[in-house]
Amino acid sequence: MCQPVKEDPSHFAWALKAPQADLVDGAGRKVAKHYAGPTWEAADGSMVMGEVVARDDGPDPSAIPWLLLRATSTSGTGLFTNAQFIQRLSTTGGKAPADGCDQSHPDAESRIAYSADYLFYSPKP
Repeated sequence: MCQPVKEDPSHFAWALKAPQADLVDGAGRKVAKHYAGPTWEAADGSMVMGEVVARDDGPDPSAIPWLLLRATSTSGTGLFTNAQFIQRLSTTGGKAPADGCDQSHPDAESRIAYSADYLFYSPKP
């Protein structure tokens, strides 16, 4: 979303409004969705929310960073019930556009495609 920069409201920059992604398995079937929080919600209704504990720019300067997140809460019974950590790796795309955000475009929105591998870690049963 195109927003004024806090330090200098006369300048505008793209700011993340919220993530929105579908997570698919190896066969391409949707198994979960990812949205604001950050939150991951599985098709079985289980959910995990996380907070970033580490980030790395990764090898591709045109892609969003790789992340390690710690689970802050889980709910439901299913895929994400026991998740403790989440990793976002192998990212492609997802960075804000280089232009199109200025005083003449306040609150403009741009959806940016990306792909990534998400790994969810839970204790050994």
